[in-house]
Amino acid sequence: MDRRQNARVEQQRRQVRRVAEETNTDAFFDLLTGPALLEFIDERLPEHRERLYAPTQTLSMFLSQAVSADRACQSAVTDLRMRRCSVGLPEVSASTGGYCQARRRLPFELVRALLQETARIGTDAMRPEWHWCGRRVRLVDGTTLSMPDTAANQAMYPQPASQAPGLGFPLCRMVAIICLGTGVTLDAALAPQRGKGSDEQSLLRSLLRILADGDVLVGDAYYCTYFLLCELIARGVDGVFELHGARRSSTDFRRGTRLGRRDHLIEWQKPARPEWMSAEVYQAMPDTLQVREVATGGRILISTLCCPRQTPKAALKALYRDRWHIELDLRHIKATLGMEVLSCRSPEMVDKEIFVYLLAYNLVRLMMAQAAAKEGCRPRQLSFKHAVQSWLSWWQRGGEAAIPLDELLRWIGKRRVGKRPGRSEPRAVKRRPKPHPLLTMPRAAARAQIAAQGQQRRAK
Repeated sequence: MDRRQNARVEQQRRQVRRVAEETNTDAFFDLLTGPALLEFIDERLPEHRERLYAPTQTLSMFLSQAVSADRACQSAVTDLRMRRCSVGLPEVSASTGGYCQARRRLPFELVRALLQETARIGTDAMRPEWHWCGRRVRLVDGTTLSMPDTAANQAMYPQPASQAPGLGFPLCRMVAIICLGTGVTLDAALAPQRGKGSDEQSLLRSLLRILADGDVLVGDAYYCTYFLLCELIARGVDGVFELHGARRSSTDFRRGTRLGRRDHLIEWQKPARPEWMSAEVYQAMPDTLQVREVATGGRILISTLCCPRQTPKAALKALYRDRWHIELDLRHIKATLGMEVLSCRSPEMVDKEIFVYLLAYNLVRLMMAQAAAKEGCRPRQLSFKHAVQSWLSWWQRGGEAAIPLDELLRWIGKRRVGKRPGRSEPRAVKRRPKPHPLLTMPRAAARAQIAAQGQQRRAK
């Protein structure tokens, strides 16, 4: 049995290498079949027949959709047909049916494992100067994603309760942990935007396993809770968070152990047991917790980094200012890559699509880390959008066959982002939307009304 299984695995490996040699589908295929990831993928490939849309081929096309302006499946298939024709391979059907079926067969576990593996590669490649005070910093934040209004999506990710049936879109909540040094996404958790266990605290608790001893977790005021800090301390992880507004009224820098101006150590008392926590776990939690409270930069920070000599007040201020990077990272994933509005029509494919976007984001971040290492700078000093644009332009002109990869990395490393400390922008848009009225009834009912009464005239 083991011999037959080893033979099948070896056959699949030969197939992947053969397709890699015969087909220049896109640059993502070269990354997936490169030495860093090929063996990792080989060990996790499901058993499959030799066909046009093999798992690695399908994943490569799926990733290309994530970074392309036209995300349609038809565009991916057309691109494959053109590339096969350019190298003299037989023509394939223009239908998207085979490719869509291959995307459904693609294991979600493979995509998520690849995301975690790229995060490990990025973490292992970090240079000492990319750390903060010699420690790895992890950023956490949450966001929501919209998707097509289908019955299956609504059942899994219901629309906001404030919207009438048929007028809203399903919403998914995502919490991600991102490395400050390299920008790679370590992992993410998904849930409906409402309901039990769908809050950001619950999603973060499901991700704490990826934090290692010595890490520092930085988040906004939403994560500043007694039980999260206890969990971090138990794992050997330090936390830096803005103080939650509900606790601001009790702040008094005349109390506790003074460390400096508006900087002291205080003790928090264990609050009442929340509904989600079992009595056994609650009993095991400490009755008091010593934390450091610091007023700096117009904020009050809570931290488990209690030694002012090892972690000065200025260092905490600079660290929390860097928390803004995760806001920009989520914007890159949602706006630059286009994940803000998803395309898939079933919850299973929605989850897969989200992690494909995150994997594409990580692969770009790994290129930026390589470019930063070559240019002697930090990855955060490079432009993510410029890296994506350079990547697409390089790929469309033949990839490494036309321009060496080292030259692409040099281009990426030359474009630095501007220094904008303390930047503050209004959360508002200046561009006015088109003057169309809002849809106030389900689309099917609106179509029936148009058929019976014609289009309504726009009010002047």
